[in-house]
Amino acid sequence: MPDPTVSVVMVTCNVERFLAEAIESVLMQSFTDFEFIILDFGSSDNSKTIVLSYAAKDDRIRFCEIPPCFLPKARNAACSLARGRHIAIMDADDASVPERLAWQVEFMEKHPEVSVLGGAVDLIDANGRVFATWANPANDADIRSALRERCPLWQPTVMLRRESFFRVGGYRPFPAEDYDLWLRMSEKFQLANLQQVLLRYRVHPYQNSIRKRTRQTMGCLAARISSEARRNGHPDPLDSVGELTPELLTQWGMTEEVQQIAFAQAYLQWIQNLCLAGDRHGALNAAVEMLQSSSWEYAGKAVAEIRLLMAGIYWQRRELVKSAMAAGRAIQTRPVVIGRPLKPFLRWVGLARA
Repeated sequence: MPDPTVSVVMVTCNVERFLAEAIESVLMQSFTDFEFIILDFGSSDNSKTIVLSYAAKDDRIRFCEIPPCFLPKARNAACSLARGRHIAIMDADDASVPERLAWQVEFMEKHPEVSVLGGAVDLIDANGRVFATWANPANDADIRSALRERCPLWQPTVMLRRESFFRVGGYRPFPAEDYDLWLRMSEKFQLANLQQVLLRYRVHPYQNSIRKRTRQTMGCLAARISSEARRNGHPDPLDSVGELTPELLTQWGMTEEVQQIAFAQAYLQWIQNLCLAGDRHGALNAAVEMLQSSSWEYAGKAVAEIRLLMAGIYWQRRELVKSAMAAGRAIQTRPVVIGRPLKPFLRWVGLARA
């Protein structure tokens, strides 16, 4: 058979809860000239059974398995099977909008200088309710500027040229593998984002960015250090390490204070997202886990924000003593929060309506 225009690649490992919705969102694309590569890397739940049931009905699905491994290796293995000239990344807990591939292929065909193309997302909760929409910078210059501070591309919205992906060596075996990849690709190719919503991005307490946020943050910091080294003509430090640690980041010049603030901000962002998604139980568990994991002596601002969120959640649960204690600790951590107007805070945690 002739090679398809697009290879949609998705990796799976114990993702049965949302997998069927993710698969169906790809199979129902208005653009049909694609293959759908689904690679499992160690599922022990019903993920493989679900994939095989769809593969039996749609020959665009190519299913394969590899032994358990880290996520970047699984992504590389899936991409190595691609026959299309474009690779579209898909995650197993999200859902693409029906026009996603059509919009992206049209853009890529009109802009041969662009090798990486993302798009906007609707943030959804576990039940599929949209609670926010997020769009990133659209043009190459603005994306490059944002890349120095954060990741301005949602990985499961990205379509990239297969040739360009392999030219930079694909994903590297570190957390935040997507951020590192975009930084390396930006050194050779142009990047862009569509402003249309391409994906419904699910926020829930079991996704990798929640369960492994400390490692993900370390990966982001290391990718930034690595990019700066290459930009200054120095050897890439990630070429000679096996595992990232806070001590290693310190050796590379990233102070404990900078690391701690970055870790705390990452926790705060996801705790806020869980609150917006209505999962206050998950948010509270994440907050307790975070506060017990370190002294956080340099991250007073983020810690105070998190304690205020905890106070609101406890208040809603009618655990008034815990609410008062959390609010008191927030004020103790950062006294300036006592002057914050109460109503916006109550709206934030869902206790009052705008």
